[in-house]
Formats: sequence, C-alpha cells, structure tokens
Amino acid sequence: MHDGKSYFFVGIGGSGMMPLAMILAGKGARVAGSDRTLDQDRLPAKFADLRAKGVALFPQDGSGITSASQIVVASAAVESTVADIVAADAVGAKRMSRAELLAKLFNAAPLPIGVAGTSGKSTVTGMIGWILNATGRDPTVMNGAVMKNFAGEDAPFASALVGGGEAFVSEVDESDGSIALYWPKIAVLNNVSLDHKSLDELRTLFGDFIARSTTTVINLDNADGAALATTLPPERCLTFSIGLEADLVAIGLVQRPFGVDFSLSERGAAPVAVSLKVPGRHNVSNALAAIGAVRAAGVPLAEAVRAISCFTGLRRRMDLVGEANDISVIDDFGHNPDKIAATLDALHAFPGRLLILFQPHGYGPLKVMRGELVATLADKLSAEDVLVLPDPVYMGGTVNREVTSADIVADVAATGRSALHIPARDAAAAHLIAEARPGDRIVVMGARDDTLSQLAADMLASVANKAGKRPQA
Repeated sequence: MHDGKSYFFVGIGGSGMMPLAMILAGKGARVAGSDRTLDQDRLPAKFADLRAKGVALFPQDGSGITSASQIVVASAAVESTVADIVAADAVGAKRMSRAELLAKLFNAAPLPIGVAGTSGKSTVTGMIGWILNATGRDPTVMNGAVMKNFAGEDAPFASALVGGGEAFVSEVDESDGSIALYWPKIAVLNNVSLDHKSLDELRTLFGDFIARSTTTVINLDNADGAALATTLPPERCLTFSIGLEADLVAIGLVQRPFGVDFSLSERGAAPVAVSLKVPGRHNVSNALAAIGAVRAAGVPLAEAVRAISCFTGLRRRMDLVGEANDISVIDDFGHNPDKIAATLDALHAFPGRLLILFQPHGYGPLKVMRGELVATLADKLSAEDVLVLPDPVYMGGTVNREVTSADIVADVAATGRSALHIPARDAAAAHLIAEARPGDRIVVMGARDDTLSQLAADMLASVANKAGKRPQA
C-alpha cells in the first residue's frame, strides 16, 4: 500500500506521529512533514534524526504541501486553521488522521497485536516487541515511547521497529475513541481507569475492542478488566494476576530500586523465576500482560521469560537520568491517577524524599480527573514529599481553562500535603533544585511534552553545579 505514495505528517515530531512516519519510511513510502517544535528550534536532535532517515522537513506554513497526490496525516488535535491543513484543502490532497492510517497498517498485518488500557500501554508494547524480536519473530512495533533495547547511535529515537515478520504490535488509544478502528487478533487490556473519558465510555470502548479479538489477554487485578473478562468465552480469554487465580500468576515479589523479581506460574504448572530490569509492582503486571500476549502468539514460556529478563525499559518510564551529590533525577510519564500512583508506590518502596514537578498534560484532563487525581496525590505523597505544579502544557488552539494547576494544588494542600503552584515551569524547577538535599529524588512527571526530558537533564546539571560535582548517568 506504500509504493509510490507520498505522506506528509503535520506534527511529525509528536510521540505518536514520529514512529508511524518511521514505519512508513521503512516500508518504502516517501515521507515528509512539519512541526511547530521544529519552527521554534526546539529538540533539534529529533529532527536531525528524521532528516538522516530521508524525511524532508518543512516549516509549518503550508509550503510542504503542493500536490493532490500527497496524503496529509494529522492528529485530531490539529485544527483546521493550521496552515498545512489549509494548504491541503487548497490543493485537494487526501487527508487522514493518524489513527486512521495506523489502523489501516495494523489491520492489514497477518498478526495484529493491540495493547489497550489506561496505563502501561507503551511498556507492554515495548516488552512484547522485544520478546518477539529476541526470539526471532522480526515484528513491526509502533510505540509512543523510545524503547531502550532498540535505541543506539543510529536510532536515538527508537519508538518504532520495522520488521518483516507477521506481527504488528501497537498500542491503541482510547482517549479520542479511535480504538474503535482496530481489529486485533491478540488484544491486551491492562486496566480500565479514569484519564481522558468517563469510566462508562471507557468500559464500552474497551469492551468493544476485546470483542473483536481472537484472544484477549486481560488483567484480573483490575476490577473493570475482570468484569470485562466475563463477557468473553473462556477459550478466547487469557488472564493474569498478581496473587489471584489466573492463567498467569505472579507471586513472591522482591523489589529492587530499579528492578523486581518474582515467581511465575502458568495454569498451575511449576513456577519459574522471572527477573525484570524495570521496577515496581506495576511492571510485574506489565510483564504478565506481555508474556500472555506472546504465549498467545506461540512463543514458548521459557523463551519469553529469558527474553523479558533483558528488557531494559522505555525512556520517560521511571527513567533514571542521573545522580549528583546523592540526589537522583528521574524522568517519568506519570500524568493520570493510576500512572502517578504506580510510580510513587515504586519509589516509596525505598528510602528518600520525593521532590515532584508534575506538569499536567492539559486543562481538559485536569477537569475530568480532578477528584481522582487529588485523592491519589493525597494518598500517595508522604508527609516529607514536596509537589510543585506549573501550568499545564499548552500546544495552541482554543482551550477551556475551567480547572487549573492552582485548583489542584489548593485541593492537595487542603489534605495536609506539601503542594505549590508555580506557574512558570523553569521557576518550578528552580524551586525544587534549591530545595534538594542529599538522599532526595527529584521526579519530573508529565505527558504530551517532549521537552520534559530536556528539563530533567537540565535539572540534573543544575543539581551538579549546586553541589560542585559532575552528574553521573
């Protein structure tokens, strides 16, 4: 479907757009694109990597869209007034949403494996991709985060993998309802919890998604997931749990600062030892989901366990940026109640105060999540932790600012936890750097903003300068 076709990506540097562009380019399509981050001269390394892979880049002024033969790809967040969209309409270029294009590729694959759920999608996708790759299945993988196992000098932004095998592994997004476009043979449902939509909407979207699959791998530790499992015939459902009766059961968890060990039993068989290089109870659940998916794809259990022990994680998923003067800086994607709770639980398993800079990923999500987010922060922050919220990330366009960072801070502070609203992100970071002392862990949290990783790196450098020592990666 790609030969001779020309695709133009509006917002090509986005976490969901760049890997899709790389898959198309890897399969022989002509790919070009624009991005306002490029126009603002931010994240130059990312765009240099795109150019090195043969992608032509243009300002987001419409100049790159000149022919009706181009297929213009944009996310749902791109408004019709953006110059590239105006240019596409003017020349009569076909338009597709990112989700429509991804679903078309996914559904055409011999073995589409879709990873759904409110939390853990990217990690499970990366785990499945790594296991299939390590066991010789040569998958294509579409991820929303950089997979460390595949990253290197020639692939610094390895959020996609282009393979020649049958499997196409992709996380699928419920936030815009586009999950309805995907027809998986193997579906994974990690969990159902509040984020962009109401729980009733999510139950319908996820229920319809798993109903379209041949086999669904589902988490019985999540109440809504367990309820959805009952809607499927047993022969179409592969269940997993930490401690409960299921097809895959993990017991005996032993946590390490940046890893976790456990015993895995498959359908009551003798347990096997599993050792992960990623930390936390939530990653045990992620590993069970990934192992379930590859078992459904025919990978022997011993091979799956051996491969997953070498999975090194994703960038921005409890990602240790470095240490200086006994102060650690961690970069994390936590942005909804479940993700934030998982990260805080994993970090609180070990000593050290947490200094958290949480940049909300939009005003809309703050309105939807307000009660649950505040309850999570009040419950999971310790008495010594410090939470600072700058204003939410803003990518342009019209937005309802009915609930703000200041509102969340006021609600959290009313519970007795230490929370501050410092509108400017740089000032929020400076406050935490000034506050940091040996033994602390600084955590940068948030989504939809690739510059957060650079912020975390800059904060590490500032901590090192303050301490008069070089940072250690």
